[in-house]
Formats: sequence, structure tokens, C-alpha cells
Amino acid sequence: MPLRTMVLGLGRAGAGLHLPVLAKARDLRPRLFAPEPVIAFDRDPAERARAAGDTSLSVVDSLARARESLDPEHTVVHICTPPLARAEVVAELLRLGFRRLLLEKPLAAGPRDLARLVELVGRPGVQATVVAPWLASTLTDRLIALVEERPGLGALRQISVVQDKPRFQRTLATSGHPTAFDIEIPHALGVLLRLAGDAEVVGASCTDLDVDGRRLPRLGGAEVRLAHRDGVLADIRSDLTSPVRERRITLGFDGGTAVGHYPADAGDHYAQLRLTTPECPAGDREVFRDDALTAFMLRAYADFAGDDGPCPTDFARQARVVGLLTDAKNLAAPPDASGPRRELAGAR
Repeated sequence: MPLRTMVLGLGRAGAGLHLPVLAKARDLRPRLFAPEPVIAFDRDPAERARAAGDTSLSVVDSLARARESLDPEHTVVHICTPPLARAEVVAELLRLGFRRLLLEKPLAAGPRDLARLVELVGRPGVQATVVAPWLASTLTDRLIALVEERPGLGALRQISVVQDKPRFQRTLATSGHPTAFDIEIPHALGVLLRLAGDAEVVGASCTDLDVDGRRLPRLGGAEVRLAHRDGVLADIRSDLTSPVRERRITLGFDGGTAVGHYPADAGDHYAQLRLTTPECPAGDREVFRDDALTAFMLRAYADFAGDDGPCPTDFARQARVVGLLTDAKNLAAPPDASGPRRELAGAR
């Protein structure tokens, strides 16, 4: 049976990303989606008012009212609220009977919320997945093939990720993400766990955002350094004060280097990959379409429509992402650290 949709949270993630991608996905695979309008809800009346003019939506003023319009057994709920207090939102949805949950990243803001969420989604009949477009990316698929097939490249030794973008206005206007670790870095952590297996955090740093005479602690940028259990070393850097956008991943093998560029924003769905080897030091650049969020959404709805639901391994990987983020936050600013800023912690 085609699935209905409810979007909970009409901020940047819900209204700016999920709704446009849902419209595209519904056009591409209409049999996955029921023809009725998407039900939309936000606790902020101003957000509801902004969405009310969209004729593809039916905006409601409470979750209870949404429940009156929907059959929970055949509804996917997009949880686009910030990670803070996510467990309370999920608990309320479960009380209303909803069982198919699509949660924005990161899954939770800390270990207590994470433990509660894991318990909630582990209940009988609950199906849950976490938005992870980079894991549905064509570029990631090609990187996985390089790692697993290694056509003359040898062993993978190092991974480096850069996730830079200017994020002043949204950071000043919202408070849903407590640190820079929670914004871009979860995308990359999921990919690193897929490429190189489990890891531990060996170093982390975090900076404040200083703009217009204001200082927002721990929201300027972040860096995480990882040691994977199979010996791969990795680092992720995210500068949210950068004047330019870049999403670059570099894989260092014994016999070559792969440099990939994920699409920098939603306006241009093309990725790039260059592979260099001693035999071909200049490398060959490939450019290919990579609409990862749409691909993720179609895959998620196909999983929800299937007998088994989304793969539990995918949810477990995103739970592990939260654990690594927690370790990084603790290293970058331990509870006993003095002052609002801890520039660097851990080993290089």
C-alpha cells in the first residue's frame, strides 16, 4: 500500500530540504507515495503560518489533529526537529501509534537521549532510519568500490574530509544544534564508518563563532581525528565561518589517492572524483550526477514499504555516530575545562 507522509518540523530541514525532495521523489516513484497531501506540523505558529500557503500540504495545529487525518500503520513521519529533546518527540509519536520514523541527523545530541531513543525504536513494530544522504551518494558508492575492490591501489591508509561553509545567519537565528560537531560532521562520520569500520576518537577541537560583536561558544567550527580499528587514520574538519563552500573527501591508498567532491549545496547535484596513481599522476577527473538526498528518500520509502523495513545496521551506524560525536565533544571541552573555548584536545 502507498505510504502517507507527515513532516514534523518546518524549519530549514523540514521545509527547506525534506518537502522539496519529497515532491521530486513523488514524481519519480509515484507508486511509493499515497496521492493525498503531506501532513505538516510545527509547534511554532509562525512556521505553520509560513507553510499554510503551500497547496501540496495540509498544515495541522497539533500531533493529535494529525493523528485524526492519518493511519499510523501506513504513514512515514519525518522528524525534522533539532536533536535536542528528540526522544520526547519520538515517545509522543509512538503513543499516538506512529511506527515508521525517518529522523534527521544527528540522531541525538548526547548519550542520554541516544539511550532513550535506542530503547524507543527497539520496541516491537517500530521501524526507524536516520537521514544519511552521503550514504546514498553515488560518490560514496564509488569510494566503497575503490576500498573493497582496490584495483591496484593497495591498502587504504588515510581518509581526510573537509566540510566548510559560511553559516552565520542560521547559527545566529536558531539554537537547535548545540555545537559545530552536530551540523556537518555527522554526514562524514557515517561515511568513514562505512569505508573503514569502527573507530575511536583520538583528538578533537572546537572554536567559537564571533560575529557582529557576539560570541556563540563552540559553533565556529570543529575537527575530529579518528583511529579506525583496522589501522586507517582519519580526520574531519568543518569550518562554519569559511567564505566558501567545500565538501571534499580524500582517500590515501598505498598505491594512489582518490579525491572526491560532494555537491556543495542543493543547487547543483553533481559530484566529482579524481584518482591519481604513480602511473597516472595527473589523474582522470569524473563528473557525474549525484542527487543523494532524493536517492536516500526513495530508498527509505521502498524499505518502509517492504516486509522488513529499514536495515537495523544503518540505524546502529548512526547511533555509533552519536557516540563518536559525544567523545569528540568531551575531548574538545571536558566538563572541568575552564572558559568557553577549548581550542585543541587529544593527540595529533
